[in-house]
Amino acid sequence: MTHEQNTSPNSPATHHWVLALSCVDQPGIVHAISGAVVESGGNITESQQFSSHDTGRFFMRLQVQSPATRERFEATLQPITERYDMTWKLDVVGRRIRTLLLASTAEHCVNDLLFRQRGGQLPIEVPLILANHPTLGRTAEFYGVPFESQPVTNPESKAAFENRVRAVIAEHHIELVVLARYMQILSPELCAELNGMAINIHHSFLPGFKGANPYRQAHSRGVKLIGATAHFVTSDLDEGPIIEQDVVRVDHSLAPAELVALGQDEESRTLRRAVTWFAENRILLDGDRTIIFQ
Repeated sequence: MTHEQNTSPNSPATHHWVLALSCVDQPGIVHAISGAVVESGGNITESQQFSSHDTGRFFMRLQVQSPATRERFEATLQPITERYDMTWKLDVVGRRIRTLLLASTAEHCVNDLLFRQRGGQLPIEVPLILANHPTLGRTAEFYGVPFESQPVTNPESKAAFENRVRAVIAEHHIELVVLARYMQILSPELCAELNGMAINIHHSFLPGFKGANPYRQAHSRGVKLIGATAHFVTSDLDEGPIIEQDVVRVDHSLAPAELVALGQDEESRTLRRAVTWFAENRILLDGDRTIIFQ
């Protein structure tokens, strides 16, 4: 489904576009963009904008219904995008983006994404799940998604796995890579190649716990909040621009297994929201932080 519809048998096709852009903040941007929409015969159905006082940049997201084809709309926009030196993207509202899932042994995030995708609640298309363990093969089979696994146990096998990631991205025209509890550190080279198109999810505690069994450590310290953070992948481990965070309050009555269950629910929800916003072109980068047009 591409949201390109006829309002009547005799009316021209109506396309539903989403336009996301950023540039140096200055007068006249909104007026110029609105003029381009009018020139294309379009009607704005959703509009959000933000001026960053920290970086001096302007951000905007529009949804536009218009009879204009992509070529005509882009031609109308081009003089404006060049005049303001914009970074911009034009897409079809509701288009499913091609997504590669990287996984290890934990099922909850992969299962949630595939369940929502199959139910039409998540605008992604998953041509492959690539894992470093065979554990999730049956989950992939249940959803009818191709699955591959190859171990990552040394530098050579890690390089082979990452080369397979590169090949899949090229072969399937991947637009988003999701580390759905993929428990390996990506090389700096691959992180650079995936800049702005790879999302990771991890648990969040206060204080933080490293190493094995973080939920057991949290239980022994009597934590009162557990949560999850979804962020873009960078070469700085778990320090990329944050997309979404959430927490849930816990208390002394919960056993470690119950903490794990609650934490996995938070991870699934947080990752799902981040993936949804990315697919809907609602995330724009402002330096090391994100602008989210919800």
